[in-house]
Amino acid sequence: MKIQIQNGRVIDPASGNDAVQDVFIADGKILSLGTAPDGFTADQVIDASGLVVAPGLVDLSARLREPGFEYKATLESELQAAMRGGVTSLVCPPDTDPVLDEAGLVEMLKQRARMQNKAHVYPLGALTVGLKGESLTEMAALTDAGCIGFSQAEETIADTNTLQRALQYAATFGYTVWLRPQDPYIGKGGVAHSGPLASRLGLSGVPVMAETIALHTLFELMRATGAKVHLCRISSAAGLALVREAKKEGLPLSCDVGAHHVHLTDADIGFFDSNARMTPPLRSQRDRDAIKAALVDGTIDAICSDHTPVDDDEKLLPFAEASAGATGLELLLSLALKWVEDSRGDVSLKQALAVITSNAAQVAGIDAGKLAAGQVADLCIFDPAQRWKVESKALVSQGKHTLFLGYELPGVVKLTMVSGRVAFSTLQ
Repeated sequence: MKIQIQNGRVIDPASGNDAVQDVFIADGKILSLGTAPDGFTADQVIDASGLVVAPGLVDLSARLREPGFEYKATLESELQAAMRGGVTSLVCPPDTDPVLDEAGLVEMLKQRARMQNKAHVYPLGALTVGLKGESLTEMAALTDAGCIGFSQAEETIADTNTLQRALQYAATFGYTVWLRPQDPYIGKGGVAHSGPLASRLGLSGVPVMAETIALHTLFELMRATGAKVHLCRISSAAGLALVREAKKEGLPLSCDVGAHHVHLTDADIGFFDSNARMTPPLRSQRDRDAIKAALVDGTIDAICSDHTPVDDDEKLLPFAEASAGATGLELLLSLALKWVEDSRGDVSLKQALAVITSNAAQVAGIDAGKLAAGQVADLCIFDPAQRWKVESKALVSQGKHTLFLGYELPGVVKLTMVSGRVAFSTLQ
């Protein structure tokens, strides 16, 4: 199938390309940009006039809920949501049921995802058996099965010796360890950011030092082991200050932030809105502003959706009893564009796309997030000016819960292409 995408504004953050030009695709790959290859005759012409042609989005955290939690979501529903959101590559954490701690489970998930013929799925293997923080998994076997790194998801490793051994093993073989910095005891059981609002509402708090203490410990272990670490969902100004210094020191680390945390604060809990129940918790305005600054200066490498579908039975409960999580796959692009809007000229469209395409792909260590000759044709075409209202009926994901319900957000995906195949399109 030979495809020509014409008249679109092509933005490729990896190369810096930003120009109105045609894209020529054949055999699942991009042949050229701008000028047609010799003898090229398109079987299909897609008119992208007035639209942006960008690399397919790369999401560093999307829970697909299979295996084990199909009542919350399925591979079919969530990968369809990915297509609607322009996400062509996604990383899924290992906190399924059973946990992704055996090669057979990873192979089964990869095979199930391939059968859907939609987004590329990159699993993270469990760092410890059952995510219990006690014994290490067979990392080599999990890597052979298709894992791109190892994670504890939202579970902590209380025994620092075990964490040190895990980092030593990972460093020996060049594996990346993905960890969310959270002290196993401080803030345990907390449901909101420790501050005046949580005190007024009578909610148990998670202090910022739960993040910073974990970071101090982790950086010491990185210095001792040389392990490469990706920090998941940094949430505080103090934590980002530590990450900034560690990067200056030259520690081999990267970090991401959840899309909701770029825009929202603990004040959005309002009158105990359980849609604001997240892990890590929404923090103060000062922390939110620090996140935006860290995205601009490069301290934060990527924005992820932190897509966590939760069903009504677990969400429509009193705040402290509700399950943490929010839908995000279909919001990732729009929330990145909202960051551009809110910056009032300080952030460019190319910068916003970088943190959800090329930068994220670099963190994951995958060959994606680029629009260049020779690359696999994973791309999305969207209208940056068109707005859409976030409503339950507008979301394809089984997860309908997000604090952005009722918002009008910029950016509507018109077409998503995976490996040169149109997987979703509203274009005629």
